[in-house]
Amino acid sequence: MKNEKNPNEMTFNEYYDYYLSLHQNRTNKLLHVAGQLFTIVWVLGFGTLAFVKSFWFALPLIFSLRVVYLFTDIGHKYFEKNTPARKTNRWRAKAADAKMFFDILTGKIKI
Repeated sequence: MKNEKNPNEMTFNEYYDYYLSLHQNRTNKLLHVAGQLFTIVWVLGFGTLAFVKSFWFALPLIFSLRVVYLFTDIGHKYFEKNTPARKTNRWRAKAADAKMFFDILTGKIKI
């Protein structure tokens, strides 16, 4: 899907369609799901350790928004062969990634 409109000028629904057009490859989508799940485990794990053991365990939470990129960058570089959407708008891409994750888990998007 080629959209001539600047991603920063799109409505969220338009941006989400653009985002999905960058995620056609099954393996890439699976890597996004794995990255989201790993991020959730990361946050819950270090959050619990910080609460139960020591506040110092909270330091790795600084990286929690970036953990997913370990997975997604591999998906885009080697399987999708395109540039991740976060290069155009990081926060919209995060929101679209969360929506895609939810849509995959609920079966709205098939892998």
